[in-house]
Amino acid sequence: MSSWRRDFASGLVVLVPILVILYVLGILYSNISGLPLIKQLEPPYGFFVAIFVFVMLVFSVGYLMRTTAGRLFESAIDGTMNRVPLVRVLYNASKLAVETALTGTEDLQKPVRLEVWPGIRMTGFKTGKTTKDGREVVFMPTAPNITTGFVMEVKPEDLTETDEKVEEALTRILSAGFAEDESTAAIDIDVDDERERTR
Repeated sequence: MSSWRRDFASGLVVLVPILVILYVLGILYSNISGLPLIKQLEPPYGFFVAIFVFVMLVFSVGYLMRTTAGRLFESAIDGTMNRVPLVRVLYNASKLAVETALTGTEDLQKPVRLEVWPGIRMTGFKTGKTTKDGREVVFMPTAPNITTGFVMEVKPEDLTETDEKVEEALTRILSAGFAEDESTAAIDIDVDDERERTR
């Protein structure tokens, strides 16, 4: 992939989730502030009441997510969004952006690479857990839906440590490799066309 297309894809990976989040927040606020009771209030008070209602709505949804019904509802939303090709990427990117901004990545361990087949490496994350026989428990997410993946028990010597940050590895997986950094990008190799040489 050429550098300008890689830069354009990297820019989209960063900007699109932010724009989607702002757009959704704008729709929610306009709907809340348009309610009859809030609309009748004076400008300063109406704004604060709308913000209060929005915060209470967020807390209510967050509390609902702690219940079985909430988890089933979230699973249904995830399943629906992940069936649509373009919406799937935007949804997962927005969700990752919010989770990273609010909760950080303290629970995620350092990214590692694992050679699953000869000559093929995949990116995984240490969970900080080990088995009784000393194997590292590694989570290997799928791309671009990082909410699914494989839990693997791997010998420590089979893991290759990387100098990446968690955010960098997640961005590469989430973008299906399109947000690859220049330092790890593929090297272009000039190849002679055999048909041109035989003419």
